[in-house]
Amino acid sequence: MPKPKKSTTAAINLSDAQYYINRELSWLEFNNRVLHEACDQRTPLLERLKFLAIFTSNLDEFFMVRVAGLKQQVEAKVSQLSPDGRTPQQQLDDIRFTLSPQVTKQHQHFEQVLRPLLANHRIHILDYIDLSEKQRNYLDNYFEEQIFPVLTPLAVDPSHPFPYISNLSLNLAVVVKNPETEEEFFARVKVPKVLPRFLPLPPELGIQHNGQPAHWTGVPLEQAIAHNLDSLFPGMNIQEYHPFRITRDADLALEEDEADDLLLAIEQELRKRRIGGTPVRLEIQSQTPEAVRSRLLQDLELTESDVYEVDGLLGLRDLMYFMSLPLPEFKDPPRQSVVPSRLQWLREPSVNSEIPEVEEGKDFFAVIREKDLLVHHPYQSFSTTVVRFITHAAHDPNVLAIKMTLYRTSGDSPIVNALIAAAENGKQVSVLVELKARFDEENNIYWARRLERVGVHVVYGLVGLKTHCKTIMVVRREKDRMRRYVHIGTGNYNQKTARLYTDLGLFTCQEEIGADITDLFNFLTGYSRQKSYREVLVAPVNMRDRFLALINREIENAKNGFTGRIVAKMNSLVDPQIIATLYEASRAGVQIDLIVRGVCCLRPGLKEISENIRIISIVGRFLEHSRIFYFYNNGQEEIYIGSADWMRRNLDRRVEVITPIKDPDIAKDLQEILGIMLADNRQAWELQGDGSYIQRHPCDRAPEANSQTTLINMALRSTSIGSTLIDSKKNSFYLDN
Repeated sequence: MPKPKKSTTAAINLSDAQYYINRELSWLEFNNRVLHEACDQRTPLLERLKFLAIFTSNLDEFFMVRVAGLKQQVEAKVSQLSPDGRTPQQQLDDIRFTLSPQVTKQHQHFEQVLRPLLANHRIHILDYIDLSEKQRNYLDNYFEEQIFPVLTPLAVDPSHPFPYISNLSLNLAVVVKNPETEEEFFARVKVPKVLPRFLPLPPELGIQHNGQPAHWTGVPLEQAIAHNLDSLFPGMNIQEYHPFRITRDADLALEEDEADDLLLAIEQELRKRRIGGTPVRLEIQSQTPEAVRSRLLQDLELTESDVYEVDGLLGLRDLMYFMSLPLPEFKDPPRQSVVPSRLQWLREPSVNSEIPEVEEGKDFFAVIREKDLLVHHPYQSFSTTVVRFITHAAHDPNVLAIKMTLYRTSGDSPIVNALIAAAENGKQVSVLVELKARFDEENNIYWARRLERVGVHVVYGLVGLKTHCKTIMVVRREKDRMRRYVHIGTGNYNQKTARLYTDLGLFTCQEEIGADITDLFNFLTGYSRQKSYREVLVAPVNMRDRFLALINREIENAKNGFTGRIVAKMNSLVDPQIIATLYEASRAGVQIDLIVRGVCCLRPGLKEISENIRIISIVGRFLEHSRIFYFYNNGQEEIYIGSADWMRRNLDRRVEVITPIKDPDIAKDLQEILGIMLADNRQAWELQGDGSYIQRHPCDRAPEANSQTTLINMALRSTSIGSTLIDSKKNSFYLDN
């Protein structure tokens, strides 16, 4: 019997601000890792442009939601400190201090490194002033025919107030002079989003390379407009023009308790969002003169601290355009999602068919009855697993009911089409459509109404809670009994993002889990006040307490001289109570490895606080989105997957589901995935105690271990991530790290 360990050092206040990383600054560190992928020479050329676009898009949302929220707190004179001890104004100041060099790095890298590199590979993003006469003539004609009719110049003078500038729009601030009176006027021209941001020249006008035509030659749209401003202001002299871009508060302000009709209330808020909230950021080029700069700040009611200067093009999120070029040599190698071996009898869905055909004599449900099934996207096909499951249920005459939660789904969703088919086939179909899924509200309203029109029972979520769980339940009559088939996932039921996000899903017909999911749907659609569940962890009911109990059990085992071990993978770790309990576990000797893709507020490696905690973040080709939680439990290992991160919002303000994994082979599969992630030395970054990250590199002559590449290759070698791929020695990772 192991001897209990002596108690740790004197009591420490684990809620002290010094032990927490600021959430906003941690997010900026995550986005900086995205930017690194754009700067890394090992990343294929067009993929580097993609990461620049993602960096910009991420930053846009950060300002629309997080910065906007902090500015509202400052205006409301909120005095509450963040867990790391900062006021809202201090956070805004630190955001600017941290972000400014990142923005400078992004634009310098694009202008000084990537644009020349693209040109070396026959992709020319030219400036208008560098065009030949023939090229200019072509674009001038194009402007007159295709661009000019769309433009609306807006004057600004006593009879024309400063126009409304829409969120994330690219604009030209134009100064014109009346040649007769010498009076100067200010005007604004919006660069229309209905036209492509980058205008290609025809191949015959492109730059030639040793007799070979360029892959692409063209100019930014705003430059074609700027050099044809005479057409917009005839009789006036164009003095100067300067591009600018603004960001507005775009978070929904919804008083659910006062909304008689949630659908109507959200539609009204969406109309306000289209108009846009308060401006929170102004992006301008560094050479913009003081007079124009001051005019914009005054009319937009912004301050100097809201200005971000750049050298070069604004709005680099539009660089995603170049991913459409048919140049596979400059992109990641093509990847093929495989069909799990147990589903090999299924054909891939037809490209031209919204609902895959159901093969006669085949039964998806028999596969689940034999044994639980784990699927891992995008390495394994979403279409031939999740979509096929719902499609089989929609057309199976023995299926009586389908219940499902929808948080985000694709615009041409085969899943929604399958649900419609199920309703038309006379099945009882109930769907919870979460209308409050940020920036997907409009899409979800469309699908909700389409489902209602065919008789699907649609629920719009719960007051005060977002329904973020990913669950499907199919009720099927089999001989003399009813059986419930369940899918619980870590990611959205979205066929498009399933190709880009790493996610896990469990198919099971375990009776207790089926009963729990039944109770969950009764909670979501009725007046159930369910307080306990048999197997699954459900937020906000029991998830926080269950996770704390699992961590505390490892603490007790460690204090009693046994091995304590926790490995967890998630998107974000923010919750102060969870962090404080992990600190307690570390102090008790529990060995903890965390894989946290994005925000992480825990400081690892602090003496007497977190010396036994190691944290990595993996940023790569796919967005790491799966959540896995492993607890050693004195050799009786427990492992869970589900939709929740360790954040206050997930544990207290959302409906989330985490399911235990009972099948030992699947548990080993998940341990193998965690082991592969922990061994990554290519795209893994190690979090330091000061909040910074250091990217791993292979030691000495050790081979490169890219976890996502490893999982791709495993999927190709075997049509499942199954027990045949498990190395029993590797499976002891809980002792080796």
